[in-house]
Amino acid sequence: MISHQEVKHIAKLARLGLNEDDFDAFQKDITDILNYFDLLKEVDASRIDPSFSVIEKYPNVLRKDEEKPQLIETTNKLVEAAPEEKDRYIKVKTILK
Repeated sequence: MISHQEVKHIAKLARLGLNEDDFDAFQKDITDILNYFDLLKEVDASRIDPSFSVIEKYPNVLRKDEEKPQLIETTNKLVEAAPEEKDRYIKVKTILK
């Protein structure tokens, strides 16, 4: 079973605020997950083909970045319609202090 100190460390890394009840359940869940991974390590996967990767088969699937005139027009209309703008950005009231 995973140690109390290891669970404490994992909870800290994940920024989880665990009370004692949650802590025990979390410890059991992590132990079960790790035990399952140990079970998966025993499976013989030597005869299974590697996963398919789209990038390997079609390496140039990404398009080049290009300006779209209709998008620029729409952006201009939105900025012009705003009550206030500064440097092509729409100004809004501060909501957080």
